[in-house]
Amino acid sequence: MLDRFRIAKQPELDRLRKLAEAGGLPAPLAVGTPRPDFLRALLDRSGYRGAPVAVIAEYKRASPSRGVIETGVSPEDAATAYATAGATAISVLTEEAYFGGDLAYLGRMAGVDPSIPLLRKDFIMDPLQVTATAATPAAALLLIVRLTPDARTLRDLREQAEAHGMHAVVEIFDEADLALARESGARIIQVNNRDLETLAVDRTACLRLGPLSQPDEVWIAASGISENRHLAKAADAGYDAALVGTALMDGGDLEGSLLRLLGREGTPSFRPPASSGCAACSGHVRSEYAPCASGSPSLPENENPVVPDCGGSEGAQ
Repeated sequence: MLDRFRIAKQPELDRLRKLAEAGGLPAPLAVGTPRPDFLRALLDRSGYRGAPVAVIAEYKRASPSRGVIETGVSPEDAATAYATAGATAISVLTEEAYFGGDLAYLGRMAGVDPSIPLLRKDFIMDPLQVTATAATPAAALLLIVRLTPDARTLRDLREQAEAHGMHAVVEIFDEADLALARESGARIIQVNNRDLETLAVDRTACLRLGPLSQPDEVWIAASGISENRHLAKAADAGYDAALVGTALMDGGDLEGSLLRLLGREGTPSFRPPASSGCAACSGHVRSEYAPCASGSPSLPENENPVVPDCGGSEGAQ
């Protein structure tokens, strides 16, 4: 899948290069323009402090493993719902082909609540993408070790982001990734429970790696988290925050889902995702996000893999 994601980003990179050559890249926010402090928000547990960890609530309309998740909620509606319910920060999927995202969502959400930090979640591997992000109100951006498996490249991208007042969340999957992340100087480490090659989710990954965290690092658990008890287990494993997307977006009741996840209205019972995708090519992203039957890369057929609980003793979810 990572190769497919790289290919999907090529048109964006080509467009940015042409803009750069023509001097048409959007200018970064003016020096001195304040951005919310993403790292400080996680450390201070802004939002609802009664949850086991800070929650980064995600706006994600589609995904490769699910196809369409929820398209009836606007970025503005999502920002309002998440801020009201107590999110510490909001993750915004901006990747278009597989996730139905748009870079403009960042500005639209910041227009609703400029105080809540926004994380640009995308496949970022080029300095021009960082420059484009700096022209938005994003407080942070995602860097994936597997996508840029070179410590120097990761460091350069992170330092470029920081020069524009943004933080970089560096995503890992195993100990080898962690070593590269640390070599690059990363301070915010995100452990993804989803294997980006197979798309299978294993919540035990966060528990296995959590004890490796260091006092000067902030750790985020991501993927497969859907209940308050998952947040508690992440906290026990040493995590500071959790990023949650599908469990909040599914069904369109973002505020209610986040309230329940945070433990403010009981613990949610997350229903397994229904099969989605178009009838012409079951398992593909729908045509509004990718060319579907006319050329979209096929996805794994097991859209709903069994995912062991983040603790290993409570069975599959």
